[in-house]
Amino acid sequence: MNPKRISILGATGSIGQSTLDVVRQTDGLSVYAISGHSRLDMLVEAAKEFQPKYLVATCESTAGAFDFSGVPDGTEVLIGQSHVDEIASDPEVDVVVAAIVGVAGLPGTMAAVKAGKTVALANKETLVVAGQLITDLAAKSGSKILPVDSEHSAIFQALQAGKPGEVSRLILTASGGPFRDFSSQDLKTVTVEQALAHPTWQMGDKISIDSATMMNKALEVIEARWLFGMPADQIEVVVHPQSIIHSMVEFVDHSTVAQLSPPDMRLPIQYALSWPDRIAGVSPKLDLSRPQTLEFIPPNVDRFPALALGFEVAARGGTSGAVLNAANESAVAAFLNRELSFTDIASACRQILEQHEFIANPNLEQLMACDQWARQELNRWISV
Repeated sequence: MNPKRISILGATGSIGQSTLDVVRQTDGLSVYAISGHSRLDMLVEAAKEFQPKYLVATCESTAGAFDFSGVPDGTEVLIGQSHVDEIASDPEVDVVVAAIVGVAGLPGTMAAVKAGKTVALANKETLVVAGQLITDLAAKSGSKILPVDSEHSAIFQALQAGKPGEVSRLILTASGGPFRDFSSQDLKTVTVEQALAHPTWQMGDKISIDSATMMNKALEVIEARWLFGMPADQIEVVVHPQSIIHSMVEFVDHSTVAQLSPPDMRLPIQYALSWPDRIAGVSPKLDLSRPQTLEFIPPNVDRFPALALGFEVAARGGTSGAVLNAANESAVAAFLNRELSFTDIASACRQILEQHEFIANPNLEQLMACDQWARQELNRWISV
């Protein structure tokens, strides 16, 4: 049997690097194409090891000053964002790993879905911004969207214990981030360094801040709404500090099925790449030989108001996801630049969300216009 050929969009990020490690340790997988933005030295090292057909450097200015002489002879170097769409829709590709962070990942993911590819989706912003468009497109093309986020992968696995009509609730677990025990007053003085120090996961700066504000969970609620076709009022969040239960599904008979494993992103990545099969794992086993306690704590939306925004946007749909995502991306960047306080991130997002001109059934052009408007509004919010 020929190996599955994989295009990795965002190969130099944490998900991309974990994907390469899964391929490194798993038979039957090969890297067909890789893309990266600025860390081109990492991209070249990956090309040397995995010998892909294509290497895409999306940032033209960075690529123009970079020495690609280390790229192996069999790998073609392509420069420019447009080539991401090409490696996402290439007829030779079996699975596209969509791991570009932020709304920048939307075009490549959309190209893969249009082409009917199996998409291992790590870019939650795709469904947050354009959930209706993407799911409609997948229904037409036959594209299969498989979740890579540990929480959505857990739900995807647990859903196989019953029929769609038997599902009562989706329960997303959250680590609670580094500030789950902070008071509202403590949160006002949170520093960038504190917010980047996640207690469980090693992630990029933006995702670490989202975890600290619980905006990541808000975005995951929206993503779950589209990924599983579940209304917002049948999705819940519970804080689970140990990050062993990655999420749960409750069925109509009140049976709850959970997926458990040590926190390691290679497991959901490998499952998405090997689906519908399960193969020998590359991530560690759950060690039940030592005593452990699993805690479940209701989230405090007063201290973490970003979470409430996620449920509101999941229920409303339309352009609200694009606005929330763009406002948050800009607010997080401002916080990292020390232009905005930690607690102002959610406040700014709410104000901008409430001010925008809502469109119930937007097209892609309207969504992108809302994205740009929200970013401009955030900049105005900072300067006031």
